[in-house]
Amino acid sequence: MRGTLLRKIIVILIIIIPVFSYPGCKKQAKCGCNGDLLFSLTGQKARVYFSESGTTMYFTTLDEMYSTYNFCNPGEMFPLLKDSKSGDILKVWGQAYWDCTYVYQQSNYSYQSSYYKVYQVQVTDLIVDLYGK
Repeated sequence: MRGTLLRKIIVILIIIIPVFSYPGCKKQAKCGCNGDLLFSLTGQKARVYFSESGTTMYFTTLDEMYSTYNFCNPGEMFPLLKDSKSGDILKVWGQAYWDCTYVYQQSNYSYQSSYYKVYQVQVTDLIVDLYGK
């Protein structure tokens, strides 16, 4: 009798314990300019590149040259670059998000290097780094 009761309790525990111990799926960060904030840039020194029309703008930081940061708001920030040339070193402030194309590529090609990353940045300010030129 005791052995039967003990077996029933063990079977019930084997079924119930995994239900309560499963942590669930890990939420993946939303990508793009309206996604989940990854980190903030506060006066990060960066080499900023832009087209003559200002429609395309991106930068690489001096600390992490393997990553690319694409502007979410190039039209808004382009007037601040009137005294700069493409490739100048500037200080950048803003919020960084994952770039959706990068996220999709990484999920499809797991063999790619993890050094190279692509972000979207909602830039809030740019100033010329006089000592970095």
